[in-house]
This record gives sequence, C-alpha cells and structure tokens, in this order.
Amino acid sequence: MLTSITIIRYRKPLIPIALLAMAIHRLPLSLRKGCTFWKLLGSGRNGTFDLKPDWQQWGLLAVWKSREDFDQFQKKSFITGWWKLFAQEGWTILLDPIQSHGKWDGKQPFGNGNNADYNGPVAVLTRATIRTRRLKNFWSNVDEVANIMATAKGYVTSIGIGEAPIYRQATFSIWESVDDVKAFAYRSREHAEVIKKTRSEDWYSEELFARFRPIESFGTLHDADPLKGLLNFVEQ
Repeated sequence: MLTSITIIRYRKPLIPIALLAMAIHRLPLSLRKGCTFWKLLGSGRNGTFDLKPDWQQWGLLAVWKSREDFDQFQKKSFITGWWKLFAQEGWTILLDPIQSHGKWDGKQPFGNGNNADYNGPVAVLTRATIRTRRLKNFWSNVDEVANIMATAKGYVTSIGIGEAPIYRQATFSIWESVDDVKAFAYRSREHAEVIKKTRSEDWYSEELFARFRPIESFGTLHDADPLKGLLNFVEQ
C-alpha cells in the first residue's frame, strides 16, 4: 500500500479551472485501476484548519495498491496531464502508512498497522467531520493550537486541507521524528486541553488520525521543496 498527497497551485486567473477540476476529476479517479481510495481537497491559507480557503491551492490524496499503480497514474493519467497544462506548480509526497485509527467516510483507507519501532521523519494526518452544533467550539480553539504547532520542536511544515469548508477539515503535518510528534501531542498543555475538549464536548461525528513514513518528495510549493534535505536520512 502506498499513499500519495499532491498539492497543486494555480495562477489567480485560472481559479475557475481549479474549481472545474474538483468536479471533472472525480470520474477518472473513480475509474482508476489500482487506486483504492481518493479525496479531492481544498486548502486553507495558514497551514492548518482555516476558515479562509486558498483558492489557488488544491490537493489530491490517494491510496494505491502498489508503486507501479502510482507511477502509471503519474505518467499517463488525464489528471496529471491537466496539472501539466494548467498548474503553476505542484508538489507530491509519497508515504508508507505506519499507524492509523479512526475512519474516513466509514472506511479505514490506510489500514491499521502499527510500526512502533520507527522513529525517523514522520508525516501526520489529522482529519475530522465536525458536528454542526460544535462548530463554534472547534473554531475558537484552532488558532492557538496552530501557533503552538508551528513553533514546536521538530516541526517542519504543515498544510490545511479539507473536503468541504468549515466542517470537513484536515491538517497534514511533517515532523523530524515520531518523538517530536509525541512531545507536541502529549506534553503540550494547550494541545492536551483541546484534545480533552474534543472528547468531553463530542466535537466530531467522525475522525481519523494517521502517521506515515515519508518515502519520496518531488516538485515545489511556493517555489521551494518543503522537505529539502529531510528525506536524505530516511531508509529506502
């Protein structure tokens, strides 16, 4: 199993083309052999959950049966041809799922394996469907947690992504090590308090948390490779 996340940026005049892609790319993805799960995603502006969408930035998360299936998509698909024609730039990261719990639209797309021995660079996906009656509680706590994460030890970068504005949100973040993620998640007082609120106030109707081993990264985002130098130390 292989997971890919591709982030695409369009020039401002081509925002209508980006919106069109969200509609017409669904059919080729549905028919794509070797792709077991996919989500077309919008993007926030501040690297985390965000009420203000970045209309120039869009994403695709996909799960593949094999590397060969991804390579065929990358070389010959209608969607990658679209990106080459219209996108200003794009960045892709390939990931090996090492731990996952929870569901996404009732599915467990990344399995639920556990690789407790791995402690290299790690990517984290946190995704939730927020209950309508809890939206105010959720959004009133987002900025504080985002600011803490961005200054945490071992933090590399993050991207806010989501299937729908306001209530179906996700954050994809990358860290230097699993220990750094654990330190942020469990030893940050502010973050721990927010986690308690999600349980006691029942914020989510569905949630998923997954960790991945980064395998490969290529392309650029804002004219730079977000992981420059980081994957030199990942065992292939």
